[in-house]
Amino acid sequence: MNQMNVLLKNQKMNSNFFDFPLRINNKGNTATTDNVDHIRDLIYQVLFTNPGERINRPDFGCGLKQLIFMPNSSVLATTTQFLVQGALQRWLNKYIQVEQVEVRCEEEKLNVMVVYKLRSNGVKYQDTFTNG
Repeated sequence: MNQMNVLLKNQKMNSNFFDFPLRINNKGNTATTDNVDHIRDLIYQVLFTNPGERINRPDFGCGLKQLIFMPNSSVLATTTQFLVQGALQRWLNKYIQVEQVEVRCEEEKLNVMVVYKLRSNGVKYQDTFTNG
């Protein structure tokens, strides 16, 4: 069993994951989070990581940050929704079932609303992710 599988197995048993972004809690330890917030953190990482940003996984992410300054149009919005949904399905399909994605660009901010179901318990969530 490789090191990553051991780490994931231990985290599942404890139901604690390192919080994102990585920070120190008030006890001086690495801050942890629960499974639901961890999934939300993973979604954020997929959305706002540009391909090529991660050395060992150069195809990870969907590059949404590059779209903030593109001219707004319905075609761009639709294309971005497909891009986001495809990236989430590719990278997080094991953890979530994506039901809906809505992308809005407001001046320098990019808002992405994602409706998804956790595969582990079937609970539906709706979260909005903002960058900018």
